[in-house]
Amino acid sequence: MNRTELYRDPINGKISGVCAGLANYFAIEVWLVRILFISAFLLGGSFLVLLTYAAMTLMIEKQPANYVESIKVQQEHKLKNKPWQQGQTPESLLNTIEKDLHQLEEQVRDLEAYVTSDRFQVDREFKSL
Repeated sequence: MNRTELYRDPINGKISGVCAGLANYFAIEVWLVRILFISAFLLGGSFLVLLTYAAMTLMIEKQPANYVESIKVQQEHKLKNKPWQQGQTPESLLNTIEKDLHQLEEQVRDLEAYVTSDRFQVDREFKSL
């Protein structure tokens, strides 16, 4: 999956959209990011959390108008996402996950083939020089 760009999401945000933007970036639910910020605030890092939030509000740009449509293609499934609310059937969600796992398995096979090859040993020896 290609990494998306980090933008603030003031449309879905409560204050300035920093948590919503982080949730879009990491493809997780917004409430989870908000819980993390609030927990860090309550557990003694109040000044640091406020400073970080204010800095992120000033440094991160607002998301473009067509940004949501462009990332939906990349985020076919999310952590803690309910497929029936997204409009995706459980079968299609399982097919998507199976496709992703198949791609990961191919990458692991390629990596194993490289690590067990003579080329890896030669590259390793050159790096150690």
